[in-house]
Amino acid sequence: MAERRVTIGWAEGLHARPASIFVRAVTATGVPITIAKPGGNPVNAASMLGLLGLGAQGGEEVILASDAPGADEALDRLAKLVSEGLDELPAA
Repeated sequence: MAERRVTIGWAEGLHARPASIFVRAVTATGVPITIAKPGGNPVNAASMLGLLGLGAQGGEEVILASDAPGADEALDRLAKLVSEGLDELPAA
């Protein structure tokens, strides 16, 4: 299983607008991905409800993971999005 540990770069964490950006970006990769806080249960990263349920704050670490084909590239792009607090998924 491929995974990336990332510190959330959005000051407001994964709430409202950043969560929406992240869910759209995960969906755009076409790769099933989970997200979790260290020691927590993973949730579907493409689920807005699951993501908001994490309560992930800015500066906290999250773990992105997938065992699907193409996971490494998708996780790299999503890790950059989250760590830098970008407004859209970086180009491949």
